[in-house]
Amino acid sequence: MPSYPLTRPRRLRTHGWIRSMVAENVLTPADFIWPVFVIEGEGKREAVASMPGVDRLSIDLLVEAAREAASLGIPALALFPVVTAEFKSEDGREAWRADNLMHRAIAAVKKAVPDIGLVCDVALDPYTTHGHDGLMEGDEIVNDASVDALVKMALAQARAGADVIAPSDMMDGRIAAIRTALEQERFFNTKIMAYSAKYASAFYGPFRDALGNKSALKGDKRTYQMDPANSDEAIREVELDLEEGADMVMVKPGLPYLDIVRRVKDSFGVPTFAYHVSGEYAMVKAAGQLGWLDADRAMAECLMAFKRAGADGILTYAAMDLARKIAGR
Repeated sequence: MPSYPLTRPRRLRTHGWIRSMVAENVLTPADFIWPVFVIEGEGKREAVASMPGVDRLSIDLLVEAAREAASLGIPALALFPVVTAEFKSEDGREAWRADNLMHRAIAAVKKAVPDIGLVCDVALDPYTTHGHDGLMEGDEIVNDASVDALVKMALAQARAGADVIAPSDMMDGRIAAIRTALEQERFFNTKIMAYSAKYASAFYGPFRDALGNKSALKGDKRTYQMDPANSDEAIREVELDLEEGADMVMVKPGLPYLDIVRRVKDSFGVPTFAYHVSGEYAMVKAAGQLGWLDADRAMAECLMAFKRAGADGILTYAAMDLARKIAGR
């Protein structure tokens, strides 16, 4: 390449039109999956204190929000139920009850906004009294019994109309078990987005606050979620999930694990998603409220980092705010 002054890289930065033309990545609403917390009741909206700008919504308000999201070009929502104490148990059996909050929410949104995708979390933690993603025997999170429960949960969601089953539990073998069960019940087009590289992270705190299960958690999740020190292990986990029938894979959290996103995309070339988790979102919003940075610009910059790292899509609580800004609303 010729050197200065024949080459002046700043020539391509002089005006907005040329910067847009030569941009290597573009962030659009089509890149976003919007996670939403669902509560019982009607006309209810509850702010999540640790996640500025995020509300828990009753089903009727969720339907309204889904309509707006679709109008903005957001292709999918990820639903998370806020389960009250009377529906929690040691075995999480509420997770597969046909008329539970999650299934009613799925049915209502699909009836009102049939073209928006619904990504449904498969893990027992919203439904268990101990707050873990699987079943417990004593102090141990048992794997195979947990997988049996997760299969029942996944099938119940598919029957309710879920488009994408998203196991976030990190139990061994659950993707193969869920895929086999979906095939047997002829849910041939139900997709699986595997949380393949989910780390035991400190960035999940506000999410647990939003679900109301932070104080209920007994111990921690390091016996099944991944050690933040490990990278090669993530590649092994992704490979196993793909072999077992996953259609898409997830890296969670996002920003501290951009290297994992890049490795996964380079290694497998499959649809790869990143979760811009609650703690990452809350940090930017809180700093913005204190006037320490421009929260809107910083949030967009964070999400662009996912695209640059190779993510095909991003689960982010900022989806609606950014989609509105892109649309000029």
